[in-house]
Amino acid sequence: MKIDIVVPFLLSDCTGGRSGFSLEADTLEEAVHRLFADYPLLHHHVYNEEGRIRQHVLLYYNDENIEWLADRSIPLQAGDRLLVLQAVSGG
Repeated sequence: MKIDIVVPFLLSDCTGGRSGFSLEADTLEEAVHRLFADYPLLHHHVYNEEGRIRQHVLLYYNDENIEWLADRSIPLQAGDRLLVLQAVSGG
């Protein structure tokens, strides 16, 4: 099943200049693994040295923060999206 991936413009250099694309996977877990296997530089910007999602980054599966999901082996369906969101702050 194809899942749409949305990456903020600030990180699109990690995905070959693309901020929107799709990839093939059967489950959410597989899609996340494949995204970061295909784009290792993106992995560096999303995960810290301990393997946790960085404080200023959120990964959303449709409308759900994947950190809040008890199980990531959710079968993908048509229209599903995985969003990488990066908080920007300053003043």
